[in-house]
Amino acid sequence: MTSPSKSMGEVFGETGILSSLLAAEPVFVVETDEDPAEVVLFPEEAAYVAKAVPKRKNEFATARHCARSALARIGLPPVPILRGDRGEPVWPAGVVGSMTHCLGYRAAVVARSGEVLGLGVDAEPAEPLKDNGVLELVSDEAERAMLSALAAGDSSVPWDRLLFSAKETVYKTWFPLTNRWLGFDEARLDIRADGTFTADVLVEAPVVAGTALSRFSGTWLVRDGIAVTAIVMRARR
Repeated sequence: MTSPSKSMGEVFGETGILSSLLAAEPVFVVETDEDPAEVVLFPEEAAYVAKAVPKRKNEFATARHCARSALARIGLPPVPILRGDRGEPVWPAGVVGSMTHCLGYRAAVVARSGEVLGLGVDAEPAEPLKDNGVLELVSDEAERAMLSALAAGDSSVPWDRLLFSAKETVYKTWFPLTNRWLGFDEARLDIRADGTFTADVLVEAPVVAGTALSRFSGTWLVRDGIAVTAIVMRARR
């Protein structure tokens, strides 16, 4: 097992897209645009992608290497990042985190659980969704009307892709806190042109550590061909 590489994630340094988006948050971000050849998985992790194609293996390995590099910044040694029942990453005790990968981008974000209750991040290519019914699957009429209005104001942003990404981010934040599924139709998004969004949960939502999970607030950024969305829920003190 290789030790966390200091150079990993510093391809972008503090100017990386997620690093820029989350600069004010108490989180540790590691992101890269390449798959280094030296990444080695723990045996438990390698089993998850034993039959996967090389592209999938590279994405999986680099995202987990980013995660270990981020954990090292908290002072934790390299550990396997296993999967839970729904495929979610299982983080070490005292840590919350999220990983993402897409074509040309890999990232992990972690935080101490005493400072952050929950977080989620997602990265997507900054291009419109394919015209194959995906938008209808992940949105309702009100959300599609919102996307049309946003596109009328700025057609350079892939608003439908941002909506998809934001819903992925909501789920990544929701599930570790609730251990419950949340469908695309169970959260309604309000995306704003100022780089923020909110998501109202349309099903009964619990209160966790004094925080109601009925609404999530997040941020988004499109840059360098990548669209990212993020939610950071700070812990109540």
